[in-house]
Amino acid sequence: MTLDRTQALHDFFNKFDSRSSLQEISGRWQRMRAGEPCSANTTSLIELIDRATLFLEQEMQQSDYPRELLDLHRRLFLEMESLIRDQGNDNRYRFIVVIPVADRPQQLQTCLQSLLGLCRHFAYGGQVEGNYRKIAVVIADDSKEPGNRDRTKERTEQFTRLGLETLYFGPQEQLQQLDLLSSCQRERLTTIVGNHPAAAFHHKGASITRNLSYLKLKRLIGDDERTLIWFIDSDQEFRVNTLSHSDGIHAINYFHRLERIFSSSETLVLTGKVVGDPPVSPAVMAGNFLQDLLGFVSDIAEHRPHVSCPFHQQPKSGGGDAAYHDMADLFGFQPPGEAFRYLCRLQEEHDLLACLNDFSGLLNRFFDGVHPTRQNHYECTAAADQLTPARTLYTGNFVISPKALNYFIPFADLKLRMAGPQLGRIMQSELGDRFVSANLPLMHRRTHDETGESEFRAGIDKAKSDIDISAEFERQFFGDIMLFTLQGLIAAGYPQHPLSDERMQGILDDTESAMLNRYREIHKEIMVRLETLEQHFEDHHSWWWQRQEAAPAVNNFRCFMNNMAHNFGEQSPGYRLLESTRHREKRKQQILQALRSYGQDRANWQLALSQ
Repeated sequence: MTLDRTQALHDFFNKFDSRSSLQEISGRWQRMRAGEPCSANTTSLIELIDRATLFLEQEMQQSDYPRELLDLHRRLFLEMESLIRDQGNDNRYRFIVVIPVADRPQQLQTCLQSLLGLCRHFAYGGQVEGNYRKIAVVIADDSKEPGNRDRTKERTEQFTRLGLETLYFGPQEQLQQLDLLSSCQRERLTTIVGNHPAAAFHHKGASITRNLSYLKLKRLIGDDERTLIWFIDSDQEFRVNTLSHSDGIHAINYFHRLERIFSSSETLVLTGKVVGDPPVSPAVMAGNFLQDLLGFVSDIAEHRPHVSCPFHQQPKSGGGDAAYHDMADLFGFQPPGEAFRYLCRLQEEHDLLACLNDFSGLLNRFFDGVHPTRQNHYECTAAADQLTPARTLYTGNFVISPKALNYFIPFADLKLRMAGPQLGRIMQSELGDRFVSANLPLMHRRTHDETGESEFRAGIDKAKSDIDISAEFERQFFGDIMLFTLQGLIAAGYPQHPLSDERMQGILDDTESAMLNRYREIHKEIMVRLETLEQHFEDHHSWWWQRQEAAPAVNNFRCFMNNMAHNFGEQSPGYRLLESTRHREKRKQQILQALRSYGQDRANWQLALSQ
């Protein structure tokens, strides 16, 4: 090995050597090039490259990721891989990426394609006979449609041929995994892995599917402590987006960063986040989206239809954490007060009329979880290796050591939303600084580009004339009740210390009352904003009523407002469920029983893992 091989590092210092923040590593580089004796030159070079890439990632953010710097970033990492290969003792972590999927073969294809692209871009671990040495994938299939299962199996074969080892873990394989348990064990694990009959072993829910994967992973990994497990969602990609790169770029070498974090710290569980579409339900985004739509309609009313589109300036309001959430303050975030301005996605020269027609076509994507005015974009505000204490686990992007397989997704059989925050609160109370968050987001796309819809979304019914999200709405409301009840219990010493039934019931009742009042407040705001939007848009003096070319936009807005009225109006199915005392009591009893049995569930799970 000679220093002349490190051309990428040489190019880096030629470009940035004058920066004061690089004086230390620049000095080390110059001394090495001058031939200063060093017993571990290769190791030193690897460390220099690592430091250089961290600096370069900050620099790319400031200059909006020009191709020149993205290429330099990639070449630095390829040089690092070459140096590690020459050392001949690559003992870095191996990764198993687990992707639960249900009836989403096209979105899974996009997800796997982005993972293969990441492997090709940074080459973590290198290849042996065309196969990536340190990356494997497990597809945990919960699909109902046989055709979609077949297509998912085809994906595993396709990407295995391309060098990405991919294992299919479908319904039959999951049942075989359960058959390894005794009938008594399986019965005791019902709240964790469900009790679905073999003839209907599908749509069990993401939490149950993940837990079943835990059992498979335990057998796959055994006692190997040099493997990390990364759970993601099938509607995500291994890229990030920026305002000028909405389709995503490979700006983060995820596997390298994760390997460094787990190798240099006591981390057991790491959670990332997402950029792009929000990770929450439309049930808790309706208020602020209507606020943004009112601003949009007011803006277009002030212009003529053929003026140049005014929606291409960067929005004054940044996305920020939870800016899309109507109750962001409950999670410790300061909710923005003002409306967010739409950022038009059309690139060619166009007028306001074209913008209106295009934007209106996005409106009903909201019911799949897209928020057209409050997209998140990647910001490299902190180094990728910088860790912060975590309290919320994002189930669509978290990495665990095999030692953490005992932390199954709790209360899985209830099929409530907010499972990640619930588990996160438990981990926070028990793991402390071994449960961390890092700025390693994945790009989230709720809908498929070709159709503008999600292939499948639990709790969303599109079979009728109206889109119906009442099932998801119900799961969100009681998921919030479970989360904040759990948070209150943890403050009282749960789950380490048993609490009386009276104490648990009291905290649950208080949480239900507070949450019901909060949902009612948001409902009133939604109704006022929806009525105002209808009045403004249906004003037939507005120019869009005078132009035949605007007919598509008028139809799209009307369809959206009808769906909003169906799902958030006074007689909406979702709110009827929330207001039903009988239904709330039934759900509360389920929640209380789940909380009571959690300690025994953990003991049963630990026993199953140990066998």
